[in-house]
Amino acid sequence: MTVTIPDTAADMDTAQSGQTEVARLSLAKAINAGLREAMTRHPKAVIMGEDVGQLGGVFRVTDGLLDSFGPERVIDTPLAEAGIVGTAIGLAMRGYLPICEIQFDGFVYPALDQIVSQLAKLHSRSGGRLTLPVVIRVPYGGGIGAVEHHSESPEALFAHTPGLRVVTPSTPQDGYWMIQQAVEATDPILFLEPKARYWDSADVRLGDRDAALPLGKAAVVAPGRDITLVAYGPSVRVGLEAAELARGEGVSVEVIDLRSVSPIDFDAIEESVRRTGRLVVVHEAPVFFGAGAEIAARISQRCFYNLEAPVLRVGGFHMPYPPARREADYLPDVDRVIGALAQALSY
Repeated sequence: MTVTIPDTAADMDTAQSGQTEVARLSLAKAINAGLREAMTRHPKAVIMGEDVGQLGGVFRVTDGLLDSFGPERVIDTPLAEAGIVGTAIGLAMRGYLPICEIQFDGFVYPALDQIVSQLAKLHSRSGGRLTLPVVIRVPYGGGIGAVEHHSESPEALFAHTPGLRVVTPSTPQDGYWMIQQAVEATDPILFLEPKARYWDSADVRLGDRDAALPLGKAAVVAPGRDITLVAYGPSVRVGLEAAELARGEGVSVEVIDLRSVSPIDFDAIEESVRRTGRLVVVHEAPVFFGAGAEIAARISQRCFYNLEAPVLRVGGFHMPYPPARREADYLPDVDRVIGALAQALSY
């Protein structure tokens, strides 16, 4: 059946065990609903971060959860990212399921030592005796006209760190399910939320576990035969828009939503490229040493005799994120993606 989701997240109790319901949700509300499900199902799950309680988060993703679960489980913290993550590590070692929120992507760097030196390594350091089921939610990416340190894409830093998983939803459906899967995973997870897509809405199947792909599995979101386009997070919509324009010119583009940056579902990409013979990778992060570089190297190795053209990458430039008035020149847009598709097809 179809239900209407109220504006107040505190009234969100639509997805119950054993029921399947469809709701029209924005990405922000879908993640909120997923957090509510996870908190209800797991009494030791706690949310912590700056302004996550009374304010409901800067983007209102945790709106209403304080009223439902109380201040002992939805915790407003000091402005201290290293302290937030360090406390989460201790809680995880005592059997809790901490869900941290970093307000903006650029604010994660004060916690980098805790994440890279401790969170990512304690499982290995303990010989596998310790698990650290910590989720770190990070709104990331540009397109919202923000100031410095509010529009960055740091996924490659964390994907380069063994011991961490890095995932990013691009749709409300994935936002709802992936946050629940992240909370239930035993690995530490960077859960990157594309902030420019927070207000994109779509139908979400609530309570239907069969609707959820495995957390590290890529998804073909538009089938095609002439060229493969891989994107993730905020760039998936750009890729789909480019594919639609290309279709009008008689070019069939297969679009793959990566969903996970670490690990990467190379098998799904390889299967597609072996059919199409061409690959373009799109992401907002700088192209230099970005996720696209690893994808290009692996697919060039695995599909050497299938490729009809070099793997091309479209992304940000190797420079600090620009002021808001110039971000449209920095971010990969449909025109740049169409140009890369045309270049790949010209070989």
